[in-house]
Amino acid sequence: MIRVLVVDDDPLVRSGLALMLGGAVDIELVGESSDGSGVLAAVDALAPDVVLMDVRMPRLDGIAATRALTSRPGDGPAVVVLTTFDGDDTVLGALRAGAAGYLLKHTPPAKIVDAVRRAAAGDPVLSPSVTRSVIAMAAERAPAGPDPDARARMALLSEREQEVASAVADGLSNGEIAAALHLSMSSVKSHLSAAMTKLDLTNRTQLAILAYAARSGGS
Repeated sequence: MIRVLVVDDDPLVRSGLALMLGGAVDIELVGESSDGSGVLAAVDALAPDVVLMDVRMPRLDGIAATRALTSRPGDGPAVVVLTTFDGDDTVLGALRAGAAGYLLKHTPPAKIVDAVRRAAAGDPVLSPSVTRSVIAMAAERAPAGPDPDARARMALLSEREQEVASAVADGLSNGEIAAALHLSMSSVKSHLSAAMTKLDLTNRTQLAILAYAARSGGS
Protein backbone atom coordinates (compact mmCIF):
# COMPACT_ATOMS: atom_id res chain seq x y z
CA MET A 1 0.00 0.00 0.00
CA ILE A 2 1.35 3.43 -1.00
CA ARG A 3 0.92 5.95 1.81
CA VAL A 4 0.26 9.55 0.69
CA LEU A 5 0.28 12.87 2.53
CA VAL A 6 -1.45 15.83 0.84
CA VAL A 7 -0.20 19.34 1.64
CA ASP A 8 -2.31 22.21 0.29
CA ASP A 9 -3.85 25.32 1.82
CA ASP A 10 -7.02 24.99 -0.28
CA PRO A 11 -9.53 22.61 1.38
CA LEU A 12 -11.29 22.05 -1.95
CA VAL A 13 -8.05 20.87 -3.54
CA ARG A 14 -7.38 18.56 -0.60
CA SER A 15 -10.91 17.14 -0.88
CA GLY A 16 -10.53 16.63 -4.61
CA LEU A 17 -7.23 14.82 -4.19
CA ALA A 18 -8.72 12.68 -1.44
CA LEU A 19 -11.50 11.58 -3.80
CA MET A 20 -9.04 10.85 -6.60
CA LEU A 21 -6.72 8.80 -4.42
CA GLY A 22 -9.57 7.07 -2.60
CA GLY A 23 -10.51 5.17 -5.74
CA ALA A 24 -7.12 3.44 -5.99
CA VAL A 25 -6.93 0.12 -4.16
CA ASP A 26 -3.15 0.36 -3.71
CA ILE A 27 -3.05 3.95 -2.34
CA GLU A 28 -3.95 5.17 1.13
CA LEU A 29 -4.34 8.85 2.01
CA VAL A 30 -2.81 8.87 5.49
CA GLY A 31 -3.11 12.58 6.23
CA GLU A 32 -3.48 16.18 5.14
CA SER A 33 -1.73 19.43 6.04
CA SER A 34 -2.82 22.97 5.20
CA ASP A 35 0.67 24.49 5.19
CA GLY A 36 4.28 23.57 4.59
CA SER A 37 5.13 24.39 8.18
CA GLY A 38 3.40 21.20 9.30
CA VAL A 39 5.09 18.85 6.83
CA LEU A 40 8.00 17.60 8.93
CA ALA A 41 5.82 16.74 11.91
CA ALA A 42 3.24 15.07 9.66
CA VAL A 43 5.88 12.98 7.91
CA ASP A 44 7.33 11.88 11.26
CA ALA A 45 3.91 10.93 12.56
CA LEU A 46 2.44 9.33 9.42
CA ALA A 47 5.44 7.92 7.52
CA PRO A 48 4.08 8.56 4.00
CA ASP A 49 5.76 7.16 0.89
CA VAL A 50 4.74 10.16 -1.23
CA VAL A 51 3.96 13.78 -0.38
CA LEU A 52 1.78 15.77 -2.80
CA MET A 53 2.98 19.31 -2.07
CA ASP A 54 1.35 22.57 -3.07
CA VAL A 55 3.83 25.28 -4.07
CA ARG A 56 2.18 28.46 -2.86
CA MET A 57 1.10 28.44 0.77
CA PRO A 58 0.83 31.34 3.23
CA ARG A 59 3.32 30.51 6.01
CA LEU A 60 5.88 28.12 4.52
CA ASP A 61 5.79 27.56 0.78
CA GLY A 62 6.18 24.20 -0.88
CA ILE A 63 9.73 24.83 -2.09
CA ALA A 64 11.01 25.61 1.40
CA ALA A 65 9.08 22.69 2.87
CA THR A 66 10.47 20.35 0.19
CA ARG A 67 14.02 21.51 0.87
CA ALA A 68 13.56 20.99 4.61
CA LEU A 69 12.21 17.51 4.01
CA THR A 70 14.73 16.29 1.43
CA SER A 71 17.72 17.69 3.35
CA ARG A 72 17.04 15.39 6.30
CA PRO A 73 19.27 12.32 6.59
CA GLY A 74 17.90 8.93 5.65
CA ASP A 75 15.31 7.87 3.12
CA GLY A 76 12.30 10.14 3.21
CA PRO A 77 9.14 10.22 1.09
CA ALA A 78 9.18 11.23 -2.55
CA VAL A 79 7.86 14.78 -2.97
CA VAL A 80 5.72 15.70 -5.97
CA VAL A 81 4.91 19.40 -6.08
CA LEU A 82 1.64 20.79 -7.37
CA THR A 83 1.43 23.94 -9.43
CA THR A 84 -1.19 25.80 -11.42
CA PHE A 85 0.78 26.91 -14.47
CA ASP A 86 2.98 24.84 -16.77
CA GLY A 87 6.45 26.38 -16.97
CA ASP A 88 6.06 28.29 -13.72
CA ASP A 89 9.49 29.40 -12.49
CA THR A 90 8.73 27.88 -9.10
CA VAL A 91 8.85 24.41 -10.68
CA LEU A 92 12.59 24.72 -11.27
CA GLY A 93 13.11 25.85 -7.69
CA ALA A 94 11.09 22.92 -6.38
CA LEU A 95 13.08 20.40 -8.41
CA ARG A 96 16.34 21.91 -7.24
CA ALA A 97 15.02 21.61 -3.70
CA GLY A 98 14.73 17.86 -4.20
CA ALA A 99 11.20 17.25 -5.46
CA ALA A 100 10.81 14.09 -7.53
CA GLY A 101 8.67 15.96 -10.05
CA TYR A 102 5.54 18.02 -10.39
CA LEU A 103 1.94 17.84 -11.45
CA LEU A 104 -0.37 20.49 -12.79
CA LYS A 105 -3.49 20.84 -10.68
CA HIS A 106 -5.73 20.21 -13.69
CA THR A 107 -3.97 16.90 -14.45
CA PRO A 108 -6.56 14.14 -15.08
CA PRO A 109 -7.20 12.00 -11.98
CA ALA A 110 -5.86 8.81 -13.56
CA LYS A 111 -2.54 10.51 -14.31
CA ILE A 112 -2.29 11.87 -10.77
CA VAL A 113 -2.77 8.36 -9.42
CA ASP A 114 -0.18 7.02 -11.89
CA ALA A 115 2.29 9.74 -10.88
CA VAL A 116 1.91 8.77 -7.22
CA ARG A 117 2.69 5.17 -8.09
CA ARG A 118 5.70 6.17 -10.16
CA ALA A 119 7.06 8.46 -7.47
CA ALA A 120 6.69 5.73 -4.86
CA ALA A 121 8.62 3.36 -7.12
CA GLY A 122 11.42 5.88 -7.56
CA ASP A 123 10.62 6.60 -11.20
CA PRO A 124 10.65 10.15 -12.62
CA VAL A 125 7.34 11.99 -12.61
CA LEU A 126 8.60 14.35 -15.32
CA SER A 127 8.31 13.22 -18.92
CA PRO A 128 11.44 13.57 -21.10
CA SER A 129 9.89 16.55 -22.91
CA VAL A 130 9.18 18.34 -19.65
CA THR A 131 12.70 17.50 -18.45
CA ARG A 132 14.08 19.20 -21.54
CA SER A 133 11.94 22.28 -20.82
CA VAL A 134 13.16 22.44 -17.23
CA ILE A 135 16.80 22.11 -18.33
CA ALA A 136 16.28 24.87 -20.91
CA MET A 137 14.81 27.08 -18.19
CA ALA A 138 17.87 26.45 -16.03
CA ALA A 139 20.19 27.15 -18.94
CA GLU A 140 18.62 30.55 -19.54
CA ARG A 141 19.58 31.53 -15.99
CA ALA A 142 23.08 30.07 -16.09
CA PRO A 143 26.21 32.03 -17.01
CA ALA A 144 27.79 31.42 -20.40
CA GLY A 145 30.32 28.60 -20.58
CA PRO A 146 30.78 25.56 -18.37
CA ASP A 147 30.35 25.79 -14.61
CA PRO A 148 33.69 24.82 -12.96
CA ASP A 149 31.97 23.52 -9.85
CA ALA A 150 29.61 21.39 -11.93
CA ARG A 151 32.51 19.99 -13.95
CA ALA A 152 34.40 19.14 -10.77
CA ARG A 153 31.39 17.28 -9.38
CA MET A 154 30.80 15.40 -12.63
CA ALA A 155 34.45 14.30 -12.55
CA LEU A 156 33.58 12.23 -9.47
CA LEU A 157 31.57 9.89 -11.71
CA SER A 158 32.84 6.98 -13.75
CA GLU A 159 32.98 7.42 -17.52
CA ARG A 160 29.81 5.37 -18.01
CA GLU A 161 27.98 7.30 -15.28
CA GLN A 162 28.96 10.55 -16.99
CA GLU A 163 27.61 9.23 -20.30
CA VAL A 164 24.31 8.31 -18.68
CA ALA A 165 24.10 11.68 -16.91
CA SER A 166 24.76 13.48 -20.20
CA ALA A 167 21.99 11.49 -21.85
CA VAL A 168 19.61 12.48 -19.05
CA ALA A 169 20.59 16.11 -19.71
CA ASP A 170 19.54 15.56 -23.34
CA GLY A 171 16.08 14.64 -22.05
CA LEU A 172 16.32 10.95 -22.97
CA SER A 173 14.16 8.39 -21.21
CA ASN A 174 15.72 5.30 -19.63
CA GLY A 175 14.73 3.24 -22.66
CA GLU A 176 16.32 5.72 -25.06
CA ILE A 177 19.49 5.83 -22.95
CA ALA A 178 19.66 2.04 -22.97
CA ALA A 179 19.38 1.97 -26.76
CA ALA A 180 21.85 4.81 -27.32
CA LEU A 181 24.53 3.40 -25.01
CA HIS A 182 23.82 -0.30 -25.69
CA LEU A 183 22.94 -0.98 -22.06
CA SER A 184 20.21 -2.94 -20.38
CA MET A 185 17.47 -1.03 -18.58
CA SER A 186 18.71 -2.38 -15.26
CA SER A 187 22.22 -1.10 -16.02
CA VAL A 188 20.87 2.36 -16.84
CA LYS A 189 18.97 2.46 -13.56
CA SER A 190 22.03 1.23 -11.69
CA HIS A 191 24.28 3.91 -13.21
CA LEU A 192 21.68 6.61 -12.50
CA SER A 193 21.37 5.51 -8.89
CA ALA A 194 25.15 5.40 -8.44
CA ALA A 195 25.60 8.85 -9.99
CA MET A 196 22.93 10.46 -7.82
CA THR A 197 24.34 8.80 -4.70
CA LYS A 198 27.88 10.02 -5.44
CA LEU A 199 26.64 13.55 -6.13
CA ASP A 200 24.17 13.63 -3.22
CA LEU A 201 21.22 14.31 -5.53
CA THR A 202 17.66 13.19 -5.02
CA ASN A 203 16.28 13.01 -8.57
CA ARG A 204 17.24 12.76 -12.23
CA THR A 205 16.25 16.35 -13.01
CA GLN A 206 18.87 17.64 -10.57
CA LEU A 207 21.37 15.33 -12.28
CA ALA A 208 20.32 16.65 -15.70
CA ILE A 209 20.76 20.27 -14.64
CA LEU A 210 24.20 19.54 -13.18
CA ALA A 211 25.34 17.63 -16.27
CA TYR A 212 24.07 20.42 -18.51
CA ALA A 213 25.91 23.06 -16.47
CA ALA A 214 29.14 21.07 -16.72
CA ARG A 215 29.13 21.09 -20.51
CA SER A 216 31.32 23.49 -22.42
CA GLY A 217 29.09 26.34 -23.47
CA GLY A 218 26.06 24.29 -22.43
CA SER A 219 26.44 22.06 -25.48
